[in-house]
Amino acid sequence: MLGLFDPMYWLMIGPPLLLALFAQGWVKSTYAAAMKMPAPLSGAAAAQHVMNSAGISNVDIEEIPGELSDHYDSRAKVLRLSREVYQGRTLAAVGIAAHEAGHAIQDARSYAPLIVRNAAVPLAGFGSGAGMWMVIGGAIFSIQPLVTLGIMLFAAVVFFQVVNLPVEFNASHRAKDQLVGLGIVTQQDMPYVNKMLNAAAMTYVAATLQAVMTLLYLIMRFSGRD
Repeated sequence: MLGLFDPMYWLMIGPPLLLALFAQGWVKSTYAAAMKMPAPLSGAAAAQHVMNSAGISNVDIEEIPGELSDHYDSRAKVLRLSREVYQGRTLAAVGIAAHEAGHAIQDARSYAPLIVRNAAVPLAGFGSGAGMWMVIGGAIFSIQPLVTLGIMLFAAVVFFQVVNLPVEFNASHRAKDQLVGLGIVTQQDMPYVNKMLNAAAMTYVAATLQAVMTLLYLIMRFSGRD
């Protein structure tokens, strides 16, 4: 595939890839440590408590399969939590649940970056796949307009990743404040939650850097410059 045998590609993409590997390992280790620490509420109860305190009553909470598959569906107004988080009475469970509840609060408060991110989802989803294939096809058949269109579509992916950063960081900030403010997690236990949420945030940073560097590589590769 395009770029795989280009040293410049690996020079640009290598550091973000290494950061992503580090972040994934950090997430697993901090999640495992926080899973061993007890909490007074289950993840589902903690999420409900956080949303109730924010005056949110129109969001349901559902249990779903998978590990770390937790997410908030703004269209359906549903907080979907994996079994370990939904049922678990651990610091990991309440930390993740509170983070997702933070997204529900963002939605209820019409948090601008969340609105922009949600609007960018369809184009970013299309651009992540079709964009690269357009670039590859355009390069193979020497169709410059197709290459340019592919790069523009991939730029939508970069835009999504960039605007997603404040959304995720803000949700974690809200989660940390609520967990302590509502007495769900003590100050002494918060380091476990902080490390886990910070590790998760690092995965988003790595993904953003990887997307940005890929876009820069594509621009440099097809602009005729060294």
